[in-house]
Amino acid sequence: MSVIDWVVLIGTLVFIVVYGAWKTRGAQDLEGYLKGGNTAQWWGIGISIMATQASAITFLSTPGQAYADGMGFVQFYFGLPIAMVILSVTFVPMYYRLKVFTAYEFLEQRFDLKTRSLAALLFLVQRGLAAGITIYAPAIILSTLLGWNLTATNVFIGVLVILYTVTGGTKAVTQTQKQQMAVMMGGMVLAGVMVIRMLPPDIGFGDALQVAGKLGHLNVVDFDFRLGERYNFWSGITAALFLFLSYFGTDQSQVQRYLGGRSLAESRLGLIMNGLLKVPMQFLILFIGVMVFVFYQFDRPPVFFNQVVEAQVKASPQGGAYADVEAAYYKLHDQKRAELYGLVTAARTGEDAQVRMHQAEATRLLQAAEGLRTEAKALIRSAVPTAETNDKDYVFMGFVMGNLPIGMIGLLFAVMFCAAMSSTASELNALASTTTIDLYKRSVRKHADERHYLRSSKLFTLAWGLLAILFATYASLFENLIQAVNLLGSLFYGTILGIFLVAFYCKSIQGHAVFLAALLAEALVVWIHFANAAGTAPGWLTMGYLWYNAVGCGLVIALGYLLQPWMPKAEPPIQRLA
Repeated sequence: MSVIDWVVLIGTLVFIVVYGAWKTRGAQDLEGYLKGGNTAQWWGIGISIMATQASAITFLSTPGQAYADGMGFVQFYFGLPIAMVILSVTFVPMYYRLKVFTAYEFLEQRFDLKTRSLAALLFLVQRGLAAGITIYAPAIILSTLLGWNLTATNVFIGVLVILYTVTGGTKAVTQTQKQQMAVMMGGMVLAGVMVIRMLPPDIGFGDALQVAGKLGHLNVVDFDFRLGERYNFWSGITAALFLFLSYFGTDQSQVQRYLGGRSLAESRLGLIMNGLLKVPMQFLILFIGVMVFVFYQFDRPPVFFNQVVEAQVKASPQGGAYADVEAAYYKLHDQKRAELYGLVTAARTGEDAQVRMHQAEATRLLQAAEGLRTEAKALIRSAVPTAETNDKDYVFMGFVMGNLPIGMIGLLFAVMFCAAMSSTASELNALASTTTIDLYKRSVRKHADERHYLRSSKLFTLAWGLLAILFATYASLFENLIQAVNLLGSLFYGTILGIFLVAFYCKSIQGHAVFLAALLAEALVVWIHFANAAGTAPGWLTMGYLWYNAVGCGLVIALGYLLQPWMPKAEPPIQRLA
């Protein structure tokens, strides 16, 4: 990167960290530190909710997902607006009425301490691991692109987040997320404009849409019901709905964002804002990825987008074979480009038969090119056995570094760092809140003063930050970063949501039954996942991971009803929260 790019990147990050720490300094009590003094307005809540979910993984992986598979991933978010309405009507009023610090306090009133502690521990395990991934995911990409040491990049991101999160707590998280969201969305919109402007002079925006559509990359909605399919309309409004209900309704990293609102109405409006804007935001990011795909139909793409690994292969004994694959790949690319120009010309003149002919040939060449990419990846595995051969996550930033002008490269890197910081800060803040309120204050040190718990919250924030950095340092890359986070959530969220739904709607199920049901449900979900991963699951259990949310939730409810008649008659008395 140029000196100007470095100035833009470092200046943006330093400003956000210093501004956040200075603006929110001096939290003197636990409520101010963990709930921001209940001063957040609805639009600030909405931005904070979106920024918490929109990690660097969103901006790194989503364009690459669209480059490879088209727009279909947007269906994952179709259940989000429905979830926001349900939560605004059910969960949020309950939290406000009880004046809780965390979502899990409610469970002790409804059931007992062990159920509250179980839900809190499930959250801490899931979100603690996810915090490491949200640091590691961008770090492994950014360190490769910038030539940095991976461990140093993990530490750099983690320390920046720890600085202002420990200092200002929830208020610092919310305050900095406003600036971070502005940088993130501003940078992505500029990138989208630039990729369209960088298409060949004789290829207009309408032509680009023609190419994307004919090559199967504008496939927004798939109405075919297939249980094993990860992303279609039905999994989006059903299976993903359970994920969003659990994430936004029971995950403290999100609940804490709206518990700090000025009023119930402000929190509800913040959630609804997220429901209305999140799907268009994801559509935009995916669409940018599709436009990068179109750009590379006319401009030669690399055979493999991780240029560092590619350079290692070229310098290895497999370098000659790789060069042959590369030459064949570029020959196919040139043929495909000629076919696409023919397709565009035919589409302009309305010659449908010619359009279909060029489309068929371009599709065949595209598939042949993917076959050559598969050969290249086999050579990479042979030459560099430790290399990750899934390069989707390198597509967008590879395009940025190779094609965007000076200044914008630094801005787009700032987007990725800001996204990593915003989501990680929310996670550390929530992990500290849950550890302090649900475990430490409730079961370890019950009668300390306010200042002690405030200091403890800051120390727990620091401890979780250091653990996240440690986990990030020893983590390994998944198939695709955005899918890794959603998979990790799907393994736990269904069980947690099931506990909460039983608490709200299944009045006959009490603490012992739901506790055992949750343990059994979580064990079954984990077994189903590993059976699917190993290919040993029976046909009726073969499913995309989004369905784990519905399965886990349903199992908790069903097992709760089955176990309740066998439980001791004398349940512990329902406690009332002060």
